[in-house]
Amino acid sequence: MSQPTTGTTELPGLPGDTAAAFAVADIIVVVLYFAFVLAVGIWSSIRASRGTIGGYFLAGRSMTWWPIGASLMSSNVGSGLFIGLAGTGAAGGLAVGGFEWNATWALLALGWIFVPVYIAAGVVTMPEYLQKRFGGQRIQIYMSVLSLILYIFTKISTDIFSGALFIQISLGWNLYLSTVVLLAVTAVYTIAGGLTAVIYTDALQTLIMVLGALVLMFIGFEKVGWYEGLQEKYSTAIPKITVPNTTCHLPRADAFHLFRDPITGDIPWPGLIFGLSVLALWCWCTDQVIVQRSLSAKNLSHAKGGSVLGGYLKIFPMFFIVMPGMISRALYPDEVGCVDPDICKRVCGAAVGCSNIAYPKLVIELMPDGLRGLMIAVMMAALMSSLTSIFNSSSTLFVVDIWQRVRRQASEQELMVVGRVFILILVVISILWIPIIQSANSGKLFDYIQSITSYLAPPITALFILAIFCKRINEPGAFWGLMAGLAVGLVRMVMEFIYSPPSCGEEDRRPAVLKDLHYLYFALILCALAAIVTVLISLCTPPIPEEKLGSLTWWTRHRKAPAINLKNCKSEAAQISPEHLAEAAASGDTEEAAAKPPCWKMVYLWFCGLPTSPTPTLSQEERAALEQTLTSIEEKPLWRIVCNANAILLLTINIFLWAYFG
Repeated sequence: MSQPTTGTTELPGLPGDTAAAFAVADIIVVVLYFAFVLAVGIWSSIRASRGTIGGYFLAGRSMTWWPIGASLMSSNVGSGLFIGLAGTGAAGGLAVGGFEWNATWALLALGWIFVPVYIAAGVVTMPEYLQKRFGGQRIQIYMSVLSLILYIFTKISTDIFSGALFIQISLGWNLYLSTVVLLAVTAVYTIAGGLTAVIYTDALQTLIMVLGALVLMFIGFEKVGWYEGLQEKYSTAIPKITVPNTTCHLPRADAFHLFRDPITGDIPWPGLIFGLSVLALWCWCTDQVIVQRSLSAKNLSHAKGGSVLGGYLKIFPMFFIVMPGMISRALYPDEVGCVDPDICKRVCGAAVGCSNIAYPKLVIELMPDGLRGLMIAVMMAALMSSLTSIFNSSSTLFVVDIWQRVRRQASEQELMVVGRVFILILVVISILWIPIIQSANSGKLFDYIQSITSYLAPPITALFILAIFCKRINEPGAFWGLMAGLAVGLVRMVMEFIYSPPSCGEEDRRPAVLKDLHYLYFALILCALAAIVTVLISLCTPPIPEEKLGSLTWWTRHRKAPAINLKNCKSEAAQISPEHLAEAAASGDTEEAAAKPPCWKMVYLWFCGLPTSPTPTLSQEERAALEQTLTSIEEKPLWRIVCNANAILLLTINIFLWAYFG
């Protein structure tokens, strides 16, 4: 980040200048909050069954609907979302809130369509589902590697960058110091606790984050004169220093509309409705981080209830993230709305613009003492919770889908230790990635995340939809469909990195495919292309025999799965089978007392999640009964009706909001 020059007047200050804004009350709150979070994490990890794969990775299949719903919301609303959504809102108005409202449809599709199939199939990870559905190894390995790449590029790195930006703006610390401290605390707590710790603290953090954001929203609205005042002030929020003969300092005329011109709009409406649905289905229905939450539900009704609650919670970010971003621009047009590259570089270190600082700026300037500390603590906690869920899910993917390929006979203990070592490696990669994000600081963080996703994710969406609904799709079709999609997506992504968007006042010299084809349109085209290739190749190759598709598609979900996996799948050992899950469930129920190992060994075993007491063995009948309950998608009629009624109500509210702000 560049340093301020002395002797200038009236020019906006630098992030470091606000260090004094942090009062003693704030520091006390931050320390107390983190102590509390660690205590909850340790408490829940002592209660949890951490010694088995089903326990560490799926929270022992025992979660009820409300922590699932809260956790769906918070593993998605990290500090990256706060900074990115508010920043894009500050730069372009309300339309970006449509990204949040679109999630409602995808969440309901998750609970009603995808999760029943996943539960019936008895899978832990998404690549594992594809492996059961199609057989073969290559799709599973490709998916695992691609998911890990997407996590590093879009999730881990942007979350860390935004969290560090927050600390830097609020405390004036060095970017790297703040990052390292943050990651150290996060890693300790993930490694020791597994998913149970993540889910419990998530529920708490979501609550505080939403309350804090609501308080800030009311303070902000009061400052600008509520919604009418915001409309008036936002449209006149112009920085003092502009670039002559350009219009980029003027707020958009359509800032208060969701539906924008399909050709000239910054977020065109067909893209927002159709193109975005492709990304939303990938994110909510096929992405390990999110689906893992729903799969830890006690039963299908709880998974559906979690989806509905998540959908209700997703209505709010428009009001407490996007609108405060716009308020921030209305109140601080010189900093948040800067257009002159030199001034922007001095305000936030990025020549392309400073909309990313919209939310942190608002927190520092408007929050009262003590509350400001709580908000910063919660932002950090949000960052930690989204990083924790990503670390946890990536280690699941690596262990189950990659490591078990390499080491066929790996013991449960070895898998647990490897998962934890892999988290440490991820942390190191993430820290090394920070300078790259800092320099590739495209003016809008949220756009960076969405565009990378729209180059890599659409083929996966196409594949999952076809896998669940179309029995004719087979392994060669699926694999080559993914490859074709990847090739086209990578070409566009590399071009995006080579040709940077023009600054204010420069001519746009990018090729037409970048300049005129919005990334949301591209996502739609890419999804269709991958689907066509998949179907064509599947039709030219022999189909998968009907009897091997039991419980693996929507049409066969009530039919019991066959004992055999599909052909050319030689790795029986490399399956986390329902038996493993059954063991996890059983080990939570009965614990036998035995001769205790020495204290130091107990601590080491506990930290690595290895059982400190012998695990019970199950008879054949007990195992079969447990497996039956774990893969059951039966629902009680009353709760089915309650879930359906709530879903319909949620959709009605959603459609009303789209129409009102459209």
